[in-house]
Amino acid sequence: MSFKKRFIHKLILLLVGPVYGLISRLLFSTCRVGYVDRKYLVDLEKSGQPFIASFWHYGVFYIVHQSRGKKWVSMISSSKDGDYLTRVLEGLGYEVVRGSRHRGGIGALKGMVEAVSERGLNAATAADGSQGPARVAQAGVILLASKTGAPILPVGWAADRYLSFRSWDRTALPKPFARIEMRYGAPITVPAGIKAKDIEPYRLQLDERLNEIYKKSWGSFGVSEH
Repeated sequence: MSFKKRFIHKLILLLVGPVYGLISRLLFSTCRVGYVDRKYLVDLEKSGQPFIASFWHYGVFYIVHQSRGKKWVSMISSSKDGDYLTRVLEGLGYEVVRGSRHRGGIGALKGMVEAVSERGLNAATAADGSQGPARVAQAGVILLASKTGAPILPVGWAADRYLSFRSWDRTALPKPFARIEMRYGAPITVPAGIKAKDIEPYRLQLDERLNEIYKKSWGSFGVSEH
C-alpha cells in the first residue's frame, strides 16, 4: 500500500467513529420507533445477568444505535471493512474483539467468553456472521451461549422508509422520519458444555426465531423482505 493510501486509510479510521456517531444521532432522532415484545429485553436487563443480543447482519447499524452508551462487546471481522466498523462501535461505547470464522475465530471466541463470563458484559452478535449467507444462523452464537451461560435474545427491526446497500446482506439504514418497528423474541437458553452434534437444534431454533421476527416486522409495513 502506498504512503498516500495508508494516510487516507488512517484518516478515515480517525474520523469514521465521531462522524458516524454525529450523523446517526441526527438521523435516528427524526425517526418514530415502536417496540414489540420489549418485555423480553426489559426482563433480561432487570435480572442483572449478561445476555447475548443476536440479529441478522443487515440491521447492525440501527441495532447498535439502540444500545449506544451501554457496555457491550461485539466480535468484528479482521477485514479492512471490519476496521471501520470497529471504530464506529468503539465510538458508541462498545468493546470489540476481532476475528471471524476464517480468521482468528477461536481466539475471538475466547475473548468474547471472557468479556461476558468474567466481566459481565452483554454481547451483540450477528447470527449470520460477517460474510453470510444472509439470514442463516451460524453455530458461533450457540457456542458463545453454551460457554457463558448467557441467554440469547433474538432482535430485529424494520422500517417504512430505508436505504439498502449492495452488500451480501443488503445492509439497511432507516431514512429520515421513518417509522421503525423494533421486535424482540423469547430468549433461548443453551446448556453448558454442549457437544458439536447437539448444536444444530439450537442453531435452527435461533434461525427460525430470527426469521419469524424478520417476517413479522417487515410484514407490518406490507413487504416480505427489505
